[in-house]
Amino acid sequence: MYYDPIKKSLGEVFNRTPLLRRLFYHLLDLLLLRTWHVHRELRQWYRGRTNEPLNILDAGSGYGQYTYWLSGLSRKWQILAVDVKDEQVADSNRFFREIGRVNAQFAVQDLVLYQQPNAFDLALSVDVMEHILEDVEVFRNIHASLKDGGMLLISTPSDQGGSDVHSDGETSFIEEHVRDGYNIHEIQQKLRTAGFERIEARYSYGEPGQVSWRLSMKYPILMLGKSKLFFLLLPFYYLLTFPFCLILNWFDANTEHQSGTGLIVKAWK
Repeated sequence: MYYDPIKKSLGEVFNRTPLLRRLFYHLLDLLLLRTWHVHRELRQWYRGRTNEPLNILDAGSGYGQYTYWLSGLSRKWQILAVDVKDEQVADSNRFFREIGRVNAQFAVQDLVLYQQPNAFDLALSVDVMEHILEDVEVFRNIHASLKDGGMLLISTPSDQGGSDVHSDGETSFIEEHVRDGYNIHEIQQKLRTAGFERIEARYSYGEPGQVSWRLSMKYPILMLGKSKLFFLLLPFYYLLTFPFCLILNWFDANTEHQSGTGLIVKAWK
């Protein structure tokens, strides 16, 4: 299934007013399990640093929900959010200007080519690398763009069923993916090849997370892929499933997993 048309439809709905877009971000924070894991890691990173003037790269910003969250934590942080999609970048810049978030800027950039040497204290790449074939080139560019001691945080599907692929004969649930998922050792080796020395990787989307993902994301996306009329049914669907998803997300984000369909990777320059 192609996910981009559904994302575009969602954007058209929630871009109508700043209030709707804020609501959209908060819903994503609650529903998307990867957000629970990413926020957990970011809280550890920024503890005691909200008064420091830091530079952050949101590498593959999408809707901009992580830039929104980070830009609200400290006015002293400067965030550059880059993406290849002109329309999303334009929408995000317009929204951030409307709400007065002057410490965040969006720009159209290709991560395979983009490099800004020794510029950032943190780089964030959330569900991006599974869309890019030239991943080592991206890792090299981010490594060069980080300051000494800077950290790269990655969320991406694993090869343990990421992209909903569980056997050699299956294809990715999201057809925009160029790989079904990373082996945990493979991605660490690629990061070392790019120049990173200290790397930590762990699984996300264990058993609780996989159930939550199906309830909160897979089934609604399948419905929306059939017809936009399912937009009308979504509030009633989530009214029933939302409490269960919250509980499952909490358990997944606060449990160590021996395997999982997602990976959370941290790498330091």
